[in-house]
Amino acid sequence: ATRYYFHSQGRANSANGNGSLSTQPPGEEAPDAFLYNPSDPVPTRGGSLCCNPYFMANGAFEQGEIELREDVLVYSTPPLEREVEVTGPITVTLWATTSATDTDFTAKLVDVCDHGCARNLTDGIIRARYRESASSPSPVEPGRVHEYTIDLWATSNVFKKGHRIRVEVSSSNFPRFDRNPNTGKLIAEEGEMKPALQTILHDSQHPSHVTLPIVAR
Repeated sequence: ATRYYFHSQGRANSANGNGSLSTQPPGEEAPDAFLYNPSDPVPTRGGSLCCNPYFMANGAFEQGEIELREDVLVYSTPPLEREVEVTGPITVTLWATTSATDTDFTAKLVDVCDHGCARNLTDGIIRARYRESASSPSPVEPGRVHEYTIDLWATSNVFKKGHRIRVEVSSSNFPRFDRNPNTGKLIAEEGEMKPALQTILHDSQHPSHVTLPIVAR
């Protein structure tokens, strides 16, 4: 598997930002930040959905509108000089802080064609309090750096020459995943929603990255 590290000049917000992906590990770089407001979640567009295509169609869809949002961080490779096959399980590792006592982090793998269309391949989510165990929640200390591993499950895709590999990072993908109100209370009993400031670090001590199972061709 190959790690593609996140890079930016401190503003990877939206597809118009300066986020990038590279196999080169990061040095000293400014982090990226966004405000996650559960009252205005990132909408779901495509993906591994079941079971009502009239409500939410599954599959690959253009993500351009989503990638214009300031609460979506976008990291892309330069146009590929050769075909790259990715087949197998994919994970995104984030070093991040939040101003909340609980929150979510999401990630999405995207294939960007040579004329700019961006289509989703696979996605995933992690609830902060379950970052260490799915059965034993662990409190989140606001402002403290934690490591999060997001399972994007598996896919098989050939990124064509001239295409770009892209990763989107945010904190919601609704209604595919329920919104986290950022309060730390039980979701089923909570009515209040609080915005949270999310910070993604990508430096030599906190090398946030996506791990891709690249197949030699």
